[in-house]
Amino acid sequence: MTTRTEPEGASVLHVRCPDRLPEETYRQVLELLAGLSPVVQALPPTAALVELKGALRYHGADARRLGEILRVRALSRLGTDVRVGIGPTVTVAATASARIPPPGGVLAVGPDQVAAWLGPLPVEALHGIGPRQAAVLRDYGIHRVGLLAAVAPATVQRLLGGRAGRLAADRARGIDPRPVVPRALPATATVRHAFPRHTLDGTHVRAALLKTVVDLGRLLRHRGQAARALTLTLRFAGTGTGTWDRTGRLKEPSAHDEDLLLLAYRLMDAAALQRGRLTGLALRGEDLIDADRVARQISLDDAREARLVAEAAVDRVRDKFGPGVIGPATVFRHAS
Repeated sequence: MTTRTEPEGASVLHVRCPDRLPEETYRQVLELLAGLSPVVQALPPTAALVELKGALRYHGADARRLGEILRVRALSRLGTDVRVGIGPTVTVAATASARIPPPGGVLAVGPDQVAAWLGPLPVEALHGIGPRQAAVLRDYGIHRVGLLAAVAPATVQRLLGGRAGRLAADRARGIDPRPVVPRALPATATVRHAFPRHTLDGTHVRAALLKTVVDLGRLLRHRGQAARALTLTLRFAGTGTGTWDRTGRLKEPSAHDEDLLLLAYRLMDAAALQRGRLTGLALRGEDLIDADRVARQISLDDAREARLVAEAAVDRVRDKFGPGVIGPATVFRHAS
């Protein structure tokens, strides 16, 4: 899917990779992007932005041609097709990439094409408009992006709220001053557990998950990092079932066992395990930041403060005598 006109001034490239793309393959896609331009913004787990302004003259090609080159390289080198949207702003480029049907293609929209191209699209197709916002707009008869652009910004603000309404009104008109900010793929931390035998026992699975959380928390604290999100992966026996994974975000970045455990159990509950025989599981901390950057809130929860002090003491014991000398009773009971 490729436009046939030459879009002048379209220099923002938005790439969408297939869902459930392995992290290593996603990293390799980012390396391909870095070969086009030094200004690459990773949007894990499967998207990225590229600013091509400074790269167009160097490559001697227009933005659409570079998008086509990227797609060919991803297919030939990685066996992965990508959807490449190109436009004068982040919003237009991201909206364009979402309009390309899988498995892949290139769609470029020039500055002089923005109004005509955005106008007929349903409001929910505009990048940044969520389902709830789209439902509110539709209730007031605003079904298309062109209608949204025609409504007075003050009216949109009353419908969607101040900041959200202002952004929606601007972006419907093709206004989006956000730059592409260079950002490497955040580091991740993964802990895995393999069951010695295929298991249906929910208590064993919960105990294994608890141990995995404890190990991940300790790893993060030793690296001086905190996770913003967790991904739980379950591996099932048999060729037809494969793996299941789900990602959730923490309320605030953390490396503390109780915060990680609360989210990990919620992810496990979402799996709704019934008769699936598990062979292993993995818990990955994602979107990591330095622990020093996590704002420490003054807490009135004495019990939590006591648990954090105990956690630090347990870390010191493990550092001195080994990681297996102390831990939750449930883990030791099921390990015996």
